[in-house]
Amino acid sequence: MIVYVTGEKTASQYEAFVSSHPKGHFVKSLKWAEFKKPWKYDAFMSVDESGNVRGSMLIMTSRVPKTKYTHMYCPRGPVTDNNDSATLLELLAESRKLGDRYNAYELSIDPDILDDDPYLPELLDAGFVINNTKHRPEYLQARYVFRLPINGRNEEEIFNAFHSKTRYNVRLSVKKGVTSRIGTKEDLPAFVEIMKETAARDGFIGRGLKYFEDMYDALAPDNLRLYLMEYEGQLLSGAVAILYGDKVWYLYGASSNRERNRMPNYMMQWEMIKWTLENNCNIYDFRGITGDMEKTQLDGLIRFKAGFAGERCDFVGKLDMLFKPKTAKLIESAQSNYRAIIRKIGVMRERIDQKLSRK
Repeated sequence: MIVYVTGEKTASQYEAFVSSHPKGHFVKSLKWAEFKKPWKYDAFMSVDESGNVRGSMLIMTSRVPKTKYTHMYCPRGPVTDNNDSATLLELLAESRKLGDRYNAYELSIDPDILDDDPYLPELLDAGFVINNTKHRPEYLQARYVFRLPINGRNEEEIFNAFHSKTRYNVRLSVKKGVTSRIGTKEDLPAFVEIMKETAARDGFIGRGLKYFEDMYDALAPDNLRLYLMEYEGQLLSGAVAILYGDKVWYLYGASSNRERNRMPNYMMQWEMIKWTLENNCNIYDFRGITGDMEKTQLDGLIRFKAGFAGERCDFVGKLDMLFKPKTAKLIESAQSNYRAIIRKIGVMRERIDQKLSRK
């Protein structure tokens, strides 16, 4: 039986199930869905005759500008046990009903499963197709990540497993006077400023202040921390970390161009890993890396994250269930070209702003 989240009781039931499930993820939480408005969202569960939850889906829907169509997205996919095909099919049947109601051209998911996961054939059998295009929508989650499994280890055991150079740099940041503290909402403007520096340096479009303020309001303090690394009152680096269920995610990071020799980013990662241990979590997620392990502009980032003895995880990527295949092809092509143009303009603006701020 399908039950929609419509009030406090069903919301509590939904969150308890998702947060405790191995496929649980913060992007499936109701708090995150509220933060991502103006996306419309629907959360529903499959329950048995005794009222026990067997599976869930959270679907976010957005209208395609200047068309009559919508796009539906289930972040990190349905939450079901492997080999429970009956529950998966029941949830997907309900998603098709939503597709009819909202005139959706497709349902996209990016499940938190590896390329060789036995759950993948179930999704393909249910009607999904793999669609890993070069220019993916910004709301989709990283396909390639580094994760640190805790596996019951304590703080000393985790630290000693780091690469020797990583251990050295963590200690060096302490020796060179870097301090760590948990920031408040009032610290977000300073964090956004160094985010602009990072964006200009690394060639991406940074988020604005309101985005982080809204996120902070929705998730802090229970599920979000703002980590700030400072030296003599100067902000050197910062990060937004998310706690949900048995995992902590390094969601956003930024670093100033000043005092980089003090290695603040090493201390910052270690502080977030310690938060993972304090909450008895099983995984610390460093988030995205490039899928190309050859020499790239992200090569240094890969080495940095690998130094903390994590594991590379190659997720299956984007899967689509096409309700209107011809319409989907036309819209995806137009959106891909549009996003590429906007990305180039955004990067140029970040770099111009940084040059002007230095004058």
